[in-house]
Amino acid sequence: MIDHEVVIVGAGFSGIGLGIELRKAGIADFAILEAADDVGGVWHHNRYPGVAVDIPSTTYSYSFEPNPYWSRLFAPGDELAAYANHCADKYDVSRHVHPRTRVEAARYDGRNHRWVVDTSRGILTARFLVSAVGPLDQPKYPDIPGLGTFDGPTVHTARWDTHVALAGKRIGVIGTGASSLQLIPEIAPAAERLTVFQRTPIWVIPKPNTDISPRMRELFAHAPVTQRVLRAGTSLLAEFVMTAGIAYHMRVPLFVRSMERMCLRHLRKQVVDPEVRAKLTPAYALGCKRPSFSNTYLPAFNRDNVELVTERILRVTPEGIVTAVADTAAGTVTETHRELDVLVLATGFKTMQLGVVPPFPVRGTAGVDVGQWWDEHGYQTYEGISTPLLPNFWLMNGPWSAAGPSWFSVIESGSRHISRCLNEARRRGATQVAVRQSAHDAYMRSMRAKARHTAFAQPSCINSNSYYFDRHGEAPFVRPVSGPGLRLASRTFDLDHYEYTRSEPASSTTG
Repeated sequence: MIDHEVVIVGAGFSGIGLGIELRKAGIADFAILEAADDVGGVWHHNRYPGVAVDIPSTTYSYSFEPNPYWSRLFAPGDELAAYANHCADKYDVSRHVHPRTRVEAARYDGRNHRWVVDTSRGILTARFLVSAVGPLDQPKYPDIPGLGTFDGPTVHTARWDTHVALAGKRIGVIGTGASSLQLIPEIAPAAERLTVFQRTPIWVIPKPNTDISPRMRELFAHAPVTQRVLRAGTSLLAEFVMTAGIAYHMRVPLFVRSMERMCLRHLRKQVVDPEVRAKLTPAYALGCKRPSFSNTYLPAFNRDNVELVTERILRVTPEGIVTAVADTAAGTVTETHRELDVLVLATGFKTMQLGVVPPFPVRGTAGVDVGQWWDEHGYQTYEGISTPLLPNFWLMNGPWSAAGPSWFSVIESGSRHISRCLNEARRRGATQVAVRQSAHDAYMRSMRAKARHTAFAQPSCINSNSYYFDRHGEAPFVRPVSGPGLRLASRTFDLDHYEYTRSEPASSTTG
């Protein structure tokens, strides 16, 4: 016996989107396990000042559920959280969500063709298991000596504490990625002094972040075709930046160079001090590290109360941060201690590493822990979503999955892929679905061949400090195909690339 036909882990947009797809397919026996107290995933957790989507909202949304009421082209985080709740409620997915239920481990029972899932609330069994935990889920904390000794508040952007007072404080921000790019312009005016500690600068693209007027919102609501036209335009823009700039980087060098020149002009116009400007100039190719849009980040460094520090952080003290500059000619090291009242860690997320993908121990056939196996042998999947090591299991956000103009492209394509497999299993009366090793290997050969044309093949990427890379030097975060290619594959992959078998379940619901 089993408790549910399908168990989904994670109630962010991936879990909600899959739930919607399952209900459309007539599959109602599913549960969504969510560690937090509400749906929304990254948009539930991320509440730092200035948090917003960095892809146009008309594109960063389900294609079947446009929201005509976005206040801005790049919507703030609270609107994304509200949109997640709206979609879960409208499509009757909310009643399947089990909040405050953390998945601790899962193992495959090959005899009974089911998954045994250990949770913080007990054991569940499922015929099929899907990890829909987003790629930006686990905060990354920097490995800096003394980090835990700071006397003032220490807060990570991914787990923001709204009770921390910032006005009139000496604030230190470690990190200059996409979160920092949004945070710094918001907190700089209120700070007594803001010190930004940068290891690697970010490519900054001019941001067309216009307000969407009430009249325009009403037009979107009453004439949806107008919003679909805008979505087509913003999706094309995002596709150019993400696909051409990253996945097809080597094939379109003129486009990439023109994008870099545009970003450098943006930098020159917005930063007055040439020394600061030089520090903010990336020394790696566009695409090695995720670029972002902003018109307010760079000008923040013109402020008298903002300092950009590129010296190496030596240690954190109870009073602040010590940096060091080495004079190799003289053989000396000069240390500088900057006193702080508040320390902000804008250091992003753990991505392709052990304990993150998958986000909990998962043991498949022969008791193999897939996370450990991938950590040893490299991250690999079939179509970015399944592996022969794990029958009846899919990852919505697996290795080699991210492609298209926004993460919703991945969500909808992954949901379609899983739905097709489940429908085929039902048609054949199968209780086990496992991708064939030959199909998996062929797909990975194609991915690694295509990876030679991506931005990650650029030698300069070694200087980018990018979360795209794993410890093997590969960049399995990204699937090097276009958005249309991603959608087509989810509709046309050969269902016989999976093996379907049937077994009469033995007994027991607890394993």
